[in-house]
This record gives sequence, C-alpha cells and structure tokens, in this order.
Amino acid sequence: MERWMIMTMDPNNNVLSEPLEQTRRRFLRSSAVLGATSVLSSWSLGAAESSSASKRTRPLRFGVIADVHKDIMHDADERLQVFIDDMNVQGVDFVIQIGDFCVPKTENQGFLDIWNSFKGPRYHVLGNHDTDGGYKREETVAWWTMAARYYSFDQGGIHFVVLDGNDRPKDHSGGYPRYIAENQLDWLEKDLAATERTTIVFVHQSIERETKGGVQNGAAVRQLLEEANIRAGRRKVIACFSGHHHRDYVRQINNIVYPQINSASYFWVGGDYQRVRYSKAVDAAHPYIKYTVPYKEAIYAIVTVDLSLGFMSIEGKRSSFVGPAPWDLGKDRAHWDARTLTSNVSDWKMPIGI
Repeated sequence: MERWMIMTMDPNNNVLSEPLEQTRRRFLRSSAVLGATSVLSSWSLGAAESSSASKRTRPLRFGVIADVHKDIMHDADERLQVFIDDMNVQGVDFVIQIGDFCVPKTENQGFLDIWNSFKGPRYHVLGNHDTDGGYKREETVAWWTMAARYYSFDQGGIHFVVLDGNDRPKDHSGGYPRYIAENQLDWLEKDLAATERTTIVFVHQSIERETKGGVQNGAAVRQLLEEANIRAGRRKVIACFSGHHHRDYVRQINNIVYPQINSASYFWVGGDYQRVRYSKAVDAAHPYIKYTVPYKEAIYAIVTVDLSLGFMSIEGKRSSFVGPAPWDLGKDRAHWDARTLTSNVSDWKMPIGI
C-alpha cells in the first residue's frame, strides 16, 4: 500500500512521521527563515528550472539492495538471485548495491556472476565488510570491476555520486574506519560543481548518523551537499542513500532526504542474544548467523525519480523475522528502537521539489 508520508528523526534519533502536506508546509517555513539562503524557498524541479527534467520523457527507475553479506549468510546467493531476477523482469534502468556485498575471493565468484547477470548497468558501493580477511579496498574494487573507490555517473538525466566511507582518519583508534578523507571531499566538491543535473548520492555508512556508527565527519559531507544546493539556487542534490545500519527509515535534513535501505538479509543482535535460527548443519558452516535475526526473504527496493512531477518514491519489499524478534530475546522494544528495526524496506513517496 502506498503511504504518502515522510519519516524524519529528531536530534536524538527518534523517528517521526508526518503527512506529506504537513511536510511540504514545514519545508516552506524552514526555507523562509534561512536568511541569506532564502533563495532556497523558491526551489523547484519544474521544467522551467531544471534542464535535466525538461529532457526526460519518463521517470528513472533503479533497483537498490544493501548488506547482502555473502560471507555471513548461507543463502546469500538465493537472495541476490531473487533481486536480479526481479530487476530484469521490472526492466529498471540500472541496479546498485550499497555495500557489505562480498570479499574478493574465488569462492564468491558464483555470487558475483549472479550480480553480473543483470541485463543493464550495474554499480557498486564499498562497505566496511567488503575487505574482511585482510583484503585491500583496491583488490575489491578491481574484482568487482568498479570504476574507482569513489566515482560518479549519469543516467537518465540525473547525476549519481558514489562515495567511499571507509577512509581512515588520522586519529583512528580501532575498529572499522568510517570517514571520508580530505582528498575525497575535495573531489566531491569539484564533481558537484561540474554538473547542473539533479544529483543523488550513495554511501555505505550514513552521513546523518555520525554518533550511531555512520561516517564520523558526516556533517562535513552534508555541508558540501547543502552548499551545492545554495550555489545552484535550487534543490540540486535531492537524496543520499545508505545501508550499513540495517534499519528502515527516511530522514530529511535541510531539504535533502536520507533514505536508509535495510539489509537484504538480517539485523545483527550480537553474542548476548544469539540463537540458532536454521539447522545445526547451517550453524556449523555459517557460525555468525546465530548472532543475527535473519529475514525470511530478501528485501530491497525499486526507486523511481520523476523530475517532471517532482517526486521520488521507494517501493520496498517486506518480509518477517526467522524465529524470535530482537525484543523477544531480551530488552524492550524501545531499547531496540522497534520503529526502525523491521524486516522490511518500507514504501515511501516524497516531494523532491517544493
């Protein structure tokens, strides 16, 4: 069922939902008080203001999948095959996976072959787990045949930017690095300045959850996106998609939406809540699954961007948990933030030109 809602989050990462028309009024009010940047209150993606919109005769559609985790899930190949088969039937313009896909080892070649069976352009985003086992990012980039760790491309009158959130900051103290280094930020600023097209960004770790496992300098990245809009005098950068957090929500910050695409496979609950979800044989061969709450079926989304009408929609797949939900294992629903911890990618339709 189509839900005309936008999901946002307050500074404490509490999820809020509001009707589309209320969102529209709030955007207009916030734009009106921007002072020197009040030019944003007249942003529109109508044909008169967007050359890319005027050239499109139909909406752009792409398939997006996140966090399949071939190196954890026993049925990752089947999940990816469902996605690719569906995308071929749907005839989307391209597909993109936004990280935690697979490490570059020969045992994963069949998995990669499934991905490459899509009959159209295919794009990758590097996740933090795509270099597990001591692999370097450059090895994964080469094995996946990515253009580079970070790059951009154009499809259907829209500009797309892929970022690598796995740079190592100078003060890195351990764990997976989650940072976008200065040279990548410089590249991003120049790339955004070089295009007049409406732009969508992809990155594995979210740039709107710095204290919740996202990109540590996400605020600096968001500032570049917002400054690009100010210079353009319109809503040029409309969205930044991410995965990594295995959550289901869409957040809006300063007229840019940040959809979080849920994992295709599971939510990680850790050792305190481990439970064997499949057979003993599966557990023996894939011992990390018991630290997760898997989803029964693969979940993913088709995104439609209609520049002429000024809307972007997310059509998501829904599933259910294999075995007990996280809050049935311990702690309450508030602890787990059950509003965003779902086995779904929710359907949303939102304005991208106000």
